[in-house]
Amino acid sequence: MNYLNLNKEKNKNTVNELNILLADYHVYYQKLRNFHWNIVGKSFFNLHIKFEEMYDDAILKIDELAERILTLRFQPISNFSLYLKMSNLNESNSDLTDLKMVETLLKDHGILIQQMRKTSELAVKAGDEGTIDLLGAYIRDLEKTSWMLDAWRMNASENHPKT
Repeated sequence: MNYLNLNKEKNKNTVNELNILLADYHVYYQKLRNFHWNIVGKSFFNLHIKFEEMYDDAILKIDELAERILTLRFQPISNFSLYLKMSNLNESNSDLTDLKMVETLLKDHGILIQQMRKTSELAVKAGDEGTIDLLGAYIRDLEKTSWMLDAWRMNASENHPKT
């Protein structure tokens, strides 16, 4: 890995956590597909579209995570059975209400962001700026999506907290 000027040994821990994040994103992606297919009720049109937008984004991130692992000269995990074992996330039922779907995704976002931060900390120790940059952008994107979902579930009479 001389062309990257990174120490492969120092990157092992980062890659292990990237593989966990890859597993997390696969479970998250499938959960979004599940919700997209099974949303019903008055929120159908806006959430059906939003969930599709979110799973389109997730599939891009899945590919980028796998390619980052390959760039670091390791092999990404690629079996769904391993994703389910390694992931911090759990599968969801298909019969949730719109509000429960959004609450489930917000909980998952917190778990994903926590995994990204853990991985970033290891990347800092390894001097891996590429991974740090990638995950920083992912955190920013997921924070924005979380804000939007949280605003969706608020009552019209509520307001954002004042500083």
